[in-house]
Order: sequence, then structure tokens, then C-alpha cells
Amino acid sequence: MLAAYASAFSPQDPTAGLVVGDRPEPSPEDGWTVVQVKATALNHHDLWSLKGVGLREEQLPMILGTDAAGVDEDGNDVVIHAVIGDPARGGGDETLDPKRSLLSEVHNGTLAESVAVPRRNLVPKPAGLSFEQASCLPTAWLTAYRMLVTRGELQKGETILIQGAGGGVSTALIPLAKTLGLRVWVTSRDEGKRANAVELGADEAFEPGARLPERVDAVMESVGEATWSHSLKSLRPGGRIVVCGSTSGPNPPADLARVFFLQLSVIGSTMGTRDELEALMQLCAQDGLAPLVDKTFGLRDAKAALTYLDSGETFGKVVVTP
Repeated sequence: MLAAYASAFSPQDPTAGLVVGDRPEPSPEDGWTVVQVKATALNHHDLWSLKGVGLREEQLPMILGTDAAGVDEDGNDVVIHAVIGDPARGGGDETLDPKRSLLSEVHNGTLAESVAVPRRNLVPKPAGLSFEQASCLPTAWLTAYRMLVTRGELQKGETILIQGAGGGVSTALIPLAKTLGLRVWVTSRDEGKRANAVELGADEAFEPGARLPERVDAVMESVGEATWSHSLKSLRPGGRIVVCGSTSGPNPPADLARVFFLQLSVIGSTMGTRDELEALMQLCAQDGLAPLVDKTFGLRDAKAALTYLDSGETFGKVVVTP
């Protein structure tokens, strides 16, 4: 079958180690099944894998991709939950399983014509979403949902600040937050992306580091070092930062004096559970939400798709279809 896989690591030029070529058909183990992939949403996780983060040389070649929507062996349209883990080992939450992984970390991923996954990781695809849209749900949209609902515990009427306006998580946070009744502010260096964010539903958009009209209840943080100081300074006393990533670096000045004096909460959030993915899909169906797809590429053009993702020019998700 055709697949896009990491054959070598290249920290400076991640796509240099990417190969699009023939790989063996998946052979599912007990309790697993095979899904024919119709669409795969890319994530920065794929670029980090090509840089050698989270993978070892002896694991290569590794088919990339954490997200997909497709058709199972019984002909059902499904979305694949990307977290491979045992809820029992995580106290009912597979994201807290110490042995959990994502597709393409231990097991081959979804940038292929077919993929093997545990049967419990299949969730019925919402009828109102295309395969391309549905493939965006398992990582970016599920991450955003967990940040807002489970970890951030945001309540209707509260105000949030989203650092960065164009990525997959950010473009999921905006419509999800609005449908939950929140006031939404975003930041972006790019004037066009600020305008796009407002068009997507944000109430206001600001330049990075800008003084806000008032302090916010919560900050959704995925940028890290470049925005951390602004995130802390933007919070009201008792506010919280929900962190799902650190694309600009993981080690900002902690500013602990501000954290303890204002009694701020710093909350980590990673992916989500299968139950949360089902709840997210119900919310999308109920409120007519659909992921924003920026561009779609064919599988043979996976290198161009990942290069575009790496450019920072995206607004919404980049999707690959076999």
C-alpha cells in the first residue's frame, strides 16, 4: 500500500527524511482491526517525529499520522481515536495511562491507504461532516475540547485569551468556545490571521503582547516561551492557564511570584479520551460545527503538505487524502 513514512531524522529539514512509497499492508493483532483511510489531518506531531522527537532510529521506518477518518471492515464510516492506551491503567482516562502512545509513536500511523487500530478506538463518523472535516477531530479539536471543558472547566460568560490564531488547535478553540457561550480574544502576529479569527467567531484579535482591555479568566496556551509572560500578565487573580503545547520552546521564565501572589493555576492538557471524542462529535452535530480545512493534498504530495504545515502560513487544518 502507499504510505508516507519517516525513513530518517532531520532536525533542521524535517521533510528530508520523509518517503512516500510502498509499505506492507497492516496486519492487525487480537482486538485490532483495519480501516481504509479516506482522509488524514496533519499535525505538528508529524514534523516533530521527522525531527526525531519521540522516535528512535530502530523504530524506522515509521508511517506518520495520528488522525484519520475512513471505512472499517464492516463498511461503517468511522473516525479513529488517536490515543492508544488502557483507560483502566489511567484510572478511567487513557490519556493518563503511563504506557499510552499516539498512532505513529509505537504503531504505524494514518498517512497511508489503510491502518490497523484497536477496535475500541473506532467512533462513528458524524453524518454531517465530510471525511476531510472528520479527520480533524481526533487531535486538534479533541485537544481544544478537553482544554475548555474538562481541564479548564470554563463557564458560560467567561473570557478566554487564545495565544496564536492560525493553527489547528486555535481554529478549533474559537468556534468551540463561542458555542459554549464564552467571550473569545485571540492574538496573532499576522494581520490577516487576526481578521480571519474574527471572521471565524473571535470577539476581538490583538497583536502578541498587546495590553488587553481587561484581564481574562483563562488563557489557552500552546506557544510557550514566546507568549508565556503575556499569558501570565493577562490573567485576573485566580485565573488559569491551560497548556497543551510549547511550539516556541518549553522553558519560559516561570514568574512564580506572580503565580502564587495572584493564585494562578497552570493546568496541563493532552489530547482527550474516547468518551470526550464522542461528546465533541455530539456537540458538533448539535450546533452545526465543522472543522476549518485550509488545504487538501493527495497522499503522493505528502511532502508538499508537510512543508506547507511547517511554513506557519496555515489557517485551519491541512488534510491529506489517499
